[in-house]
Amino acid sequence: MRNGIYLPVLLTLFFTFQCMDEPFARAQGGAVMNLASSAFQNSGMIPGKYTCDGIDVSPPLAWDAVPKGTKSLALICDDPDAPMGTWVHWVCYDIPPGTGGLPENVAPQEHTANHGKQGINDFRKIGYGGPCPPSGTHRYYFKIYALDDMLNLDPGATKEQLLKKMENHILGQAQLMGKYKR
Repeated sequence: MRNGIYLPVLLTLFFTFQCMDEPFARAQGGAVMNLASSAFQNSGMIPGKYTCDGIDVSPPLAWDAVPKGTKSLALICDDPDAPMGTWVHWVCYDIPPGTGGLPENVAPQEHTANHGKQGINDFRKIGYGGPCPPSGTHRYYFKIYALDDMLNLDPGATKEQLLKKMENHILGQAQLMGKYKR
């Protein structure tokens, strides 16, 4: 009888940890994509250049395994460790699916050449606003979403507006996490 109790618990733990890297994609039934940066490794430290302590430019990002049927991509970068709740650092959408990534230093403009539209971050600015934690080490999640539609949101949308518009349109996703401490 004891072994019968442990097996379901072990299976639950196994599947919980297996899905931790892609919870949203799995919950939505989406494919798992790949997201990386040549500036830092997953779970590694983000170089100062990409923060408020440096020149505060966006890091280069690259993705692959974009699902068939993808009409656009969306990107969100946020910090769940911020003292007042999750802090949004970057919102991009209507990114063409064939781009394969974003270069370093995407201009802080509403429309960017071949890189879609940018929304407003929690610094109340368009484009990327780098890590600037008040204390301690914070985690910064870069999340890319493959969508089955063009969202056609106006430039300057918030993360919340983007998430609402993305509902039921996610084909796949990937995530890259970097850390920063001042």
